[in-house]
Amino acid sequence: MTHTLGTNGPTVTSPGLGAMSLSGAYGPTDDEESIRVVRHYLDSGGTLIDTADFYGAGDNEMLLARALHGRDREEVVLSVKFGALLTPGGMPAGCDNRPATVKSSLTYSLHRLRTDHVDIYRPARLDPQVPIEDTVGAIQELVEAGYVRHIGLSEVGAQTIRRAAAVAPISDLQIEYSLLTRDIEGNQILQTCRELGIGITAYGVLAKGLLGGRAAIGNRAIFPRFQGENLAHNRALVAPLQQIADARGSTLAQLAIAWVAAQGEDIVPVVGARRTSQVESMLGARHLALSAADLDQITALVPAGAARGARYPEAAMADLDSERSAG
Repeated sequence: MTHTLGTNGPTVTSPGLGAMSLSGAYGPTDDEESIRVVRHYLDSGGTLIDTADFYGAGDNEMLLARALHGRDREEVVLSVKFGALLTPGGMPAGCDNRPATVKSSLTYSLHRLRTDHVDIYRPARLDPQVPIEDTVGAIQELVEAGYVRHIGLSEVGAQTIRRAAAVAPISDLQIEYSLLTRDIEGNQILQTCRELGIGITAYGVLAKGLLGGRAAIGNRAIFPRFQGENLAHNRALVAPLQQIADARGSTLAQLAIAWVAAQGEDIVPVVGARRTSQVESMLGARHLALSAADLDQITALVPAGAARGARYPEAAMADLDSERSAG
């Protein structure tokens, strides 16, 4: 199943593979298994891989370079985020989207990925000190030089999307979207993207495991939806979905992926995996066709806004332009 991201973006398969979890974001990983995950996804017909230069402080890009070695570069769509700063201890430290930083960051990414271009390049967050026009303008210069093929955005609001699109064509907006996180439906973000011909690459489709059947919490406990009464409420909220999944011979995770994919041809779920079995599961969602009645039933069980707890801790939420800007 392929989709074109936006009016002028690349053609990609759905779902895409999110690479963040291959660098320890949700627990220990094994490099050799991670390489098998990437190769299995590609061997199964997948094309879209999403990474960032700060995943594993660059290790993720180097891992992908190993996994992609010997493959036809034109068969892979690499989406790369930049701009997020880290402390030596690996903690978030703001962002830097100045034009000079944009170009320097890409230089390092190209080296780590062992490639001469990236297919989509996007700032991970809006830098409040740098006009989005300056950041997008710098990426556009890289497009014209042949180092970048398409420009993407991430976690920005409708106003910022419009300002960015006035500078250069935008292929897609990467933003959290799932049965439990449907803010883009009501804050003009989805409407604006569709008006401007910008695709959506949806991450967080499994709500960090709440929609994936995981029982363990681990480092997810820092997120409000996994704390105290919020966790009990959210687990009870999604529990009835298991019966729908069982009736269709699918897993709950596959149902969640299929629901996002069914929200429009312009929406591509991006799902993380740490094991080849998880790749099999996510790709199996391609064969789950949900009828209008299915979608109505699912939405009735989990209506917009029903989840309890913010999707990020308070400090991280304050940094999201997508949460501040509604028009």
